[in-house]
Amino acid sequence: MKTETQLNAEILAATLKIKEFAPELEKFIGEMPVTIPDAESALVNHKILSDYLDSLNQILKKYEEEKLAQFKLSI
Repeated sequence: MKTETQLNAEILAATLKIKEFAPELEKFIGEMPVTIPDAESALVNHKILSDYLDSLNQILKKYEEEKLAQFKLSI
């Protein structure tokens, strides 16, 4: 099981990857069904972080698959 520190590092890496390689996806981050609570009193736990990381990775995977499909169609 990953620690919260590891999950936070992976979330940061995925977010930076989106900003660098797929900036058009940034607008969807705020609309994701799984988000990290922003209220100070909200409890951020392992499951929330893990679910958020999974949703970021799913967005990236789908984006990469669609870009690959577009590339194949253009050949």
